[in-house]
Amino acid sequence: MKTILEIKNLTKDYSGLKAVDNVSFKIEKGHVYGILGPNGSGKSTTLGMVLNVVNPTQGSYEWFEGTTTNHDALKRIGAIIERPNFYPSMSAIQNLKLVCKIKNISQDKIEEKLAVVDLLSRKHSPFNTFSLGMKQRLAIASALLNDPEILILDEPTNGLDPQGIRKIRDIIQHIAKSGTTILLASHLLDEVEKVCSHVIVLRKGKTLYCGPVDEMNNNYGVVHLDAADRDSLFEFLKGQPYAISVKEENEGFKVVLNQSIDLSKINADAFKNNIVLHKLFLKKQSLEDQFIKLTNHI
Repeated sequence: MKTILEIKNLTKDYSGLKAVDNVSFKIEKGHVYGILGPNGSGKSTTLGMVLNVVNPTQGSYEWFEGTTTNHDALKRIGAIIERPNFYPSMSAIQNLKLVCKIKNISQDKIEEKLAVVDLLSRKHSPFNTFSLGMKQRLAIASALLNDPEILILDEPTNGLDPQGIRKIRDIIQHIAKSGTTILLASHLLDEVEKVCSHVIVLRKGKTLYCGPVDEMNNNYGVVHLDAADRDSLFEFLKGQPYAISVKEENEGFKVVLNQSIDLSKINADAFKNNIVLHKLFLKKQSLEDQFIKLTNHI
């Protein structure tokens, strides 16, 4: 599969503070990638470096398998890394025509891109009449004018209400279906889980995970169970090969699993040991659980 971007040991040091610390990952064509992490984790700095607006302290990056210079690569990229900034009194279509002149690209696709972001009916409306969500969608239209091979978005739903977030999410999914690779930075786990196929988790500038979203969330879950005779149940659980850990809580025991297990077998084995369970259910760890576990490690 074609590699769009490869980052190798990228580091950014601000007077002793490492905003990005030895980060490496690849962006492959046709996927939607999320850079996920709390505020201050290095997401925006990483994007700034690969877009040539922040100078790396160490490391390197390569666009399109090294077949082009960074300057020419930027012509094949669409990016929004700042708040939407257009002329307030000019209409949407006037602002996009100006963008085309600045980028020296054709104006032929302005209406097509306005339609993609559901703003075609407002093409003659002044920018200062737009809601924050509409302004963000116009910025996405602007980034799409050159039919980029990759679209880079930094916190695309920041500050939006739930309806605005849903609208942006639908647009991103529509763009991805057309074959455009997408790289977005976000601190919203729900956004990444619903939109992205792959995720890079950053914390304090370090990479904690890089891979498919599904694999990050690949776990066997936790069994919750209880019985009248808790002492016997505890001894029973400690001897089970599927139990990574056994923790007693107010409402019973929580057992973290290291393999798939049939709940009926747990119930039957407990009964053979004269333990009658009155609670038994399985709960898979959510992506949020996995994310918190990762980011608490450092």
